[in-house]
Amino acid sequence: MLSTNKFALLAFATFVAFQVPAHAEDAVVAKVGNLEIHQSELDLAVANLDPQLAQLPDDKKKVAALSAAIDVKLLAANAAAEKLDQTDEFKKRMQYLSDRELHNAYFKKHVVDTVTPDEVKARYDKEVAALPKQEEVHARHILVKTEEEAKDIIKQLDAGKDFAELAKEKSTDPNKSEGGDLGYFSRGRMVKEFEDAAFALDKGTYSKTPVKTDFGYHVIKVEDKRDAPPPPFDQVQDQVRQLVMRDKYLALLNQAKTSAKIEISDEALRKGYDEANKQPEPGSEPAAPAPQQ
Repeated sequence: MLSTNKFALLAFATFVAFQVPAHAEDAVVAKVGNLEIHQSELDLAVANLDPQLAQLPDDKKKVAALSAAIDVKLLAANAAAEKLDQTDEFKKRMQYLSDRELHNAYFKKHVVDTVTPDEVKARYDKEVAALPKQEEVHARHILVKTEEEAKDIIKQLDAGKDFAELAKEKSTDPNKSEGGDLGYFSRGRMVKEFEDAAFALDKGTYSKTPVKTDFGYHVIKVEDKRDAPPPPFDQVQDQVRQLVMRDKYLALLNQAKTSAKIEISDEALRKGYDEANKQPEPGSEPAAPAPQQ
């Protein structure tokens, strides 16, 4: 679905990025001559700061936003005195901006404010159920420079030596202090030779021949095997909520489009619009993204 309705989703993303918190009391924070700057205007100025200024601490960010709001008030008053607000170009721009803000208000009322925790959890459960099974192994390893050293370690393991203790004593890998513990990993995380050997081992067994990689020679022990667990709900609930909002938004748009006749006179534009807004194939909807590390 992310590859279709791309312009609708762009509008969706724009709204999500520019939400401004509401204030019960719209206090006056500054005056410019006879003109007042209210808290709501300052909030808008903060939300629309240049990205570099948006990285400032909150107190400095508010000062930068207030400075920008005062500048706007000053020149806006001059523009009004010159009747620039009466030009056709200005009126067309204001109509577009008005439509966009109405779009955002409608989005907030019918999408943002309607999403419930139960909907988000249900969507998470649906995405988790659709995830393909992915095997993980929990392995340890001992890394040495030569094949002879690796063979000697295998002989000591055969004789009953503890793998973790041998790793602490013999391994050249930085994780030797943890007994060579690599934790759980899935395919694609390790070099191919190491990965193939690790996934071929049964739980509780170690490699009987040295495994050569560009790093040296490894002796590998698999402590456990399991299906990779899904990302915890608390780590991805914000992303899942975005999916719920996206689907509600697209449903609103589709409903609106069925009740309105859309005509595009330019043939190239019409074809481009139809392609960008075609419906996805059933079952093509993507799963929720994994949490960012």
